[in-house]
Amino acid sequence: MRKYFITGLVILLPLAVTIAIVVFIVNFLTGPFIGMVSHFLSNFPRINRDFLFLKPEQVIRYGSQLLILLCIFLVTVILGMIARWFFFKTLISISDKLLHKIPIVNKVYKTTQEIIKTIFVTDKNSFKQVVMVPFPNTDSYVIGLISRDAPKICSSSTSKDLVSVLIPTTPNPTTGFLLMYDRSDLIFLDMKPEEAIKYIVSCGVITPEHPEIKAEPQKG
Repeated sequence: MRKYFITGLVILLPLAVTIAIVVFIVNFLTGPFIGMVSHFLSNFPRINRDFLFLKPEQVIRYGSQLLILLCIFLVTVILGMIARWFFFKTLISISDKLLHKIPIVNKVYKTTQEIIKTIFVTDKNSFKQVVMVPFPNTDSYVIGLISRDAPKICSSSTSKDLVSVLIPTTPNPTTGFLLMYDRSDLIFLDMKPEEAIKYIVSCGVITPEHPEIKAEPQKG
């Protein structure tokens, strides 16, 4: 009998202590607001009535505690989000200033930063148009993505309207060739960039469904 009692005590005692701690924490967190929230909920007839084995006073009290805990949780999450946002913003700002002051590293960092800003901020139309261009000779063609117009100095030197075209390699499209073509040599395709990348990565196994050739856009 003693062994059974000790075994039961070992099982029940940690559970009782856990429940006592949880109840204490709940009462501690909800105590300052329980009166105000209970008064607010008592104005609703659907809440202020018996529910199962609970009396109306108990329903209002437990409902108030649940509502207070939910509000505390939401406020805590919002405060955490705001704190992390300010923390990361400050951390990024400090890192940016530090990298701009390190010799050699600042050159690479500035160049990379300018490229990222150019692609994702300045010109949102970059790499959105798929074209077919002659490469590596006039008898064969590859699929490329227009980045933007070529530098003016390049177009002026050749007296042509040059366009910068990225030619991704297969099966790794993160590398490739940057070539400048005369606009008249470009064959504009009605193909999404995602479809072109799939075609390149799959080594031509995954082909877009019937891409249509569309007329070259007229310059205004």
